[in-house]
Amino acid sequence: MANSFAGIELGKRSLMALTQQISTSGHNISNADTEGYTRQRVQVKAFDPLYRPDLERAETPGQIGQGTTIESINRLRDELLDQRIVAQGNQETYWETRDKYILMIEQIYNEPDDVSVRTNMDKYWQSWNELSIYPESQSARQAVVTRGDSLAEAIQQRYKSLSGVGTLINGDIEASVRQVNTLTHQIARINEEIVKSKAMGDNPNDLLDRRDLLVEKLSKIANITTDIRDDDEFLVHVDGHILVQGKIARSFDVKANTDSNGYSTVVWADTGDKAYISGGSLGALIELRDVDVRHEIQSLNTMTMNFADLVNDVHRDGVGANNVSGLDFFVQQPFVTSAVGNYDRDADGVDDSSYIFRFTGTNSLNPQEKLGLEGVMTFSGKSGNIQVPYHATDTIEAVVARINDSDGEVKAYLDRENHLVLKATTAESEQNPDFVIRHVEDSGMFLVGYSGILAASGEEGAYTFDRADAVNMLNQGAAFAVSPVMNPSGYIAVNNAIKNDVLSVAAAYPTKQGTSMIGDGRAAVDIAAIRNSQVMIGKDKTFDDYFANTVTNIGLKGEQAENNYLSQMTIMNDLRGLRDSISGVNIDEELADIIKFQHGYNAAAKFISVMDSLLDTVINHLGV
Repeated sequence: MANSFAGIELGKRSLMALTQQISTSGHNISNADTEGYTRQRVQVKAFDPLYRPDLERAETPGQIGQGTTIESINRLRDELLDQRIVAQGNQETYWETRDKYILMIEQIYNEPDDVSVRTNMDKYWQSWNELSIYPESQSARQAVVTRGDSLAEAIQQRYKSLSGVGTLINGDIEASVRQVNTLTHQIARINEEIVKSKAMGDNPNDLLDRRDLLVEKLSKIANITTDIRDDDEFLVHVDGHILVQGKIARSFDVKANTDSNGYSTVVWADTGDKAYISGGSLGALIELRDVDVRHEIQSLNTMTMNFADLVNDVHRDGVGANNVSGLDFFVQQPFVTSAVGNYDRDADGVDDSSYIFRFTGTNSLNPQEKLGLEGVMTFSGKSGNIQVPYHATDTIEAVVARINDSDGEVKAYLDRENHLVLKATTAESEQNPDFVIRHVEDSGMFLVGYSGILAASGEEGAYTFDRADAVNMLNQGAAFAVSPVMNPSGYIAVNNAIKNDVLSVAAAYPTKQGTSMIGDGRAAVDIAAIRNSQVMIGKDKTFDDYFANTVTNIGLKGEQAENNYLSQMTIMNDLRGLRDSISGVNIDEELADIIKFQHGYNAAAKFISVMDSLLDTVINHLGV
């Protein structure tokens, strides 16, 4: 038989449940603007009835209800939607970061016409044209020097601007690494608190919200994935590596790389291994610095190095109005002091490498002549050596084009005397030095007796840079040039000897007596002709090709970044909007619930009042 006071207890339970529901709605309202907060709902259920079928019970027409009780307080959260937002979030910040920094690079190339590198180079070529017409004019020589100086300053300024963007990105990378480490350690600490709370039977909603918020912030920096094991252990992965496992958090570190302009390499703090992060803002920053900005600087360096080398090559052979010859027009800074390019690469005190930039064959070739030879040339490539075959029916011009169209990091052309020239390009891999010929080999005779570069065929006659005195493998009489100091675009300048005496500008070629002949402007003509010559600046054939392709490439990258960012932003806005409709706090809805719970509370209170009145009648008035 039910207890006489059971009604009071039933009403009390109702009041307690409704009070908790009102408090939870108030908690929702107070956190409506809290970042990452998920609205909560009280789950109530009917209290266990007075009699259960498995227990001894009195005769009753059915189970006697005992009111309500609070089962749990839950977050309204769609876990699958959260996983999609985490997985997709890194793409939005990836393209946002690329869009921002590509715009900076675009602005560097969008120079005013009167100060741009291309305009200054056009003026420089024009000054040589004018000097070729008036080889005796001192003012024409002064124009060559002045415009050469302006061009060098414009190139240096572009290098400084690109390098400045790289330095800015490097600083952002280091800041992002610190931010990742902070977030991962916070997630690990919250994981520990969540496990303790659940072990006590609680439902730590606010802690779960905090962890979800931190995970979402982390997903914007790196391409992470999350997982929960059967034992409720929460894990965060990045590119297949565990970043957080329960209460344990791994960290990243940055290590200065002297071979990469002093930029920092992101490594795992516990192992020192290089960390690979391909998404999020951090992945975008690393790619921007190590690929995009590096490529732009390498491209500028390649143009500068080829430009200065070609001008100097002609100018050294020419003679000035003061009969001075053998001068470089632009300053060149060799990477090593050794005349044969020997270099101690592993810093053990013994030369072990040869840093050579250019080979020039001894024989003059006819571009249209068929070889009548067969063989396979081997050159250093982006990742290992590549092979370039030649056949008896090939012309020299076709073989040169085949070398340049390959993926080798060696380019070829015929100089003004039709000697075959091989030049090193910048290296794709950061492990390899720029402007260093690393491997040249020929199974036949094209690079050997025919063009006069190598001394012997086959592996035994191959030139490899990973040994000292490697130039001994060249044909006797073949010319070579030592590799330049890193980033020649940062220090290119007109030779002070020429700036101090403009008569040293070589417009003519020397006579047998070593003097200039009046009216001879052949050297100036040859230098001016470099502008439209196919000199192979990397993949670009001429200097005009370089300027056109540089602007086009960066413009296309900017367009791609902007379009993809807008697309990803639209996707993420839809996903966040859907999440807010499920998990966000709606003030009007919460107020309506509070009014509903208030009416329920009043009814429960009235029920208790009625039960109290009934009991009062029984206790105080029955039998009176």
